[in-house]
Amino acid sequence: MKGWVIPPLENSDFVAHMELVLDIYKTPYNKEFPVVCMDESPKQLIKQTRAPIAGRPGKEAKEDYEYARNGVANIFMANEPLKGKRYIKVLPRKTKTDWARFIKEIAGKHYPKAKKIRLVMDNLNTHKPSALYETFPPEEAKRIWDRFEFIYTPKHGSWLNMAEIELNVLMGQCLNRRIDNMVTIRKEVKAWQQDRNNKKSVINWQFKTDDARIKLKRLYPTLSS
Repeated sequence: MKGWVIPPLENSDFVAHMELVLDIYKTPYNKEFPVVCMDESPKQLIKQTRAPIAGRPGKEAKEDYEYARNGVANIFMANEPLKGKRYIKVLPRKTKTDWARFIKEIAGKHYPKAKKIRLVMDNLNTHKPSALYETFPPEEAKRIWDRFEFIYTPKHGSWLNMAEIELNVLMGQCLNRRIDNMVTIRKEVKAWQQDRNNKKSVINWQFKTDDARIKLKRLYPTLSS
């Protein structure tokens, strides 16, 4: 789990974006206006240089500390916290084009009947409407963009993105060992996604605006009387 990274004192931009996200999270479930969180994370592909020793009764499994890097996989995660659904795509890159195509897939494959998808994500430079226009013809880029309301978490506020929570669960339950190829990662992730979706594992978000105004009071500007 990543630690919280809190910005310096009195950051009005942070609190404005934070309160917007927290307002979005308290809205009741509405299938026509689903709240979807999106995040992405790299996973280093690690290859064993020596065959590990399998465990047996009374003996733990062992692996050599040496390893060889075998590239990187990038994991795109979209999850709908109130519905208990998540959708994952594992790619070898994390370019603007990769993000744009993932966004199109969210709209067209997973939420084709939604009137507006309220997408919470961080302000990474690839997470911009311009990426759609650099990937698709203008008419298609605008059509996809119109399906979404983009809601950005503040800088230093990635902990406000519930997709980051899901990614941490995925890493801990499924990918917390050495894996050296994309095929295995995709297979493992697909099985994890299916199991977690079948269980309808939701996220019970407890942090509210009132909590923020007390616990993070130092971030709010001091107003002169």
